[in-house]
Amino acid sequence: MSERLVTVGEVRGVYGVKGWVKLFSFTAPRENLLGFREFTTGQGKTLRLIEGRPQGKGLVGRFAGCDDRDAALAMHGTALQVARSALPATDEGEFYWDDLVGLEVVDIEAGAIGTVDYLLETGADDVMVIKCSAGGEILVPFAWERVVRGVELDPGRITVDWPEARADAETE
Repeated sequence: MSERLVTVGEVRGVYGVKGWVKLFSFTAPRENLLGFREFTTGQGKTLRLIEGRPQGKGLVGRFAGCDDRDAALAMHGTALQVARSALPATDEGEFYWDDLVGLEVVDIEAGAIGTVDYLLETGADDVMVIKCSAGGEILVPFAWERVVRGVELDPGRITVDWPEARADAETE
């Protein structure tokens, strides 16, 4: 069984005429994307980053074998993935969003709410978008201790104290 891949960035456009591309980073800070040198694409192809740098509000880079604008243009939309084991270890209470997607969310009083579909960055607290077991979705802030009481990656559960989830459960 092959290792799980995590998407850490994407090619979003071309930069110049010598094969450079604009990169969008899903990492924080965004420059961390440049710390990876080999990526797997969504099609299973390996790409080797030869050089990269911050440029304006984004990043640009050049991949081996991408030597002109046409080759760069063909890369537009390419997902840049790395093996999960290539990511730095997290500290206690820190999690990669990718590790939270798909986990069951359980309220301390209402019980099972649903599963994490994806997360949003809002500036204040990140927000979990939860697909409810009974249908629909709710938004729950990923506010450690105030709302999120615990995360157990194994068995795959997030425990929350979220009164709005209880109110939604009562109206169903």
